[in-house]
Amino acid sequence: MRPNDEGSSHGGTRDLSFPTSLGTSTADQIRLLGQDLTADLMGRVSFGELAFWLVAMRRPTPSETRVFEAVLVALADHGFTPTAIAARLTYLSAPDSLQGALAAGLLGGGSRFLGVTEDCGRYLHDVLSELGGTLPSTGEGWDAVALKAVRETRAARRLVPGLGHPVHKVTDPRTPVLIEIAAQEGLRGPHLRLFEAIGRVHEQVLGRRLPLNGAGVCGAALADLGLPVELLRGFALLARAAGLLGQIAEERRRPIGMDMYLTVDRNAVYVEPDPD
Repeated sequence: MRPNDEGSSHGGTRDLSFPTSLGTSTADQIRLLGQDLTADLMGRVSFGELAFWLVAMRRPTPSETRVFEAVLVALADHGFTPTAIAARLTYLSAPDSLQGALAAGLLGGGSRFLGVTEDCGRYLHDVLSELGGTLPSTGEGWDAVALKAVRETRAARRLVPGLGHPVHKVTDPRTPVLIEIAAQEGLRGPHLRLFEAIGRVHEQVLGRRLPLNGAGVCGAALADLGLPVELLRGFALLARAAGLLGQIAEERRRPIGMDMYLTVDRNAVYVEPDPD
């Protein structure tokens, strides 16, 4: 149908509508989540609280906000990780494209870095779903559920997400702190309890002890807040965006991107390709 045909959106009889529960604006007002942005939200709602609200479609309680924002802080930056290096080197290559450098870092959020938050949340959610709503009432009960899950995962030749860390070989310092914050707020739910139980029993199956990592505990905490497990990676990326912006700002003040590039480039050694 051409734009000037009867029934089109231009002067026709059909009214178009695109429903949203998020943001709308008029000439003199902006509304977000059913609230007046300037009168009800600005200066009254923290950014973390707003981010939770935008996804969950409900305003978090103060306790939920504390746990949620603790997760964001835990995931914001972890030094010269591949995501930070990607952002810095992209900024070196294209200093005119801040958005490109930021995006480059975010695109590296996958199964090894940041994506573990979602992978762990999904894994725990799937194990709990198999229980049919009947949850253990004791630590021994949680250990039994965890042991069965780890054994099945190992038998399937898959990794248990949330176990191990390339730097923190004994304890990831974020893990006990986040669990304690959740406990203080009455939000140490089944995902965290199962995750803790995995930490206690996995050595029986894997033959070695690995730390419960920060990305994994963040996934468990977010899942206990009732947030969709399919979107947990998004929260990790939201947190890391702040860290990446800090990395780019530091690159401007004290650049090291060129040194990174030259170190690799000047030490590149040609080798014959491997035979088929």
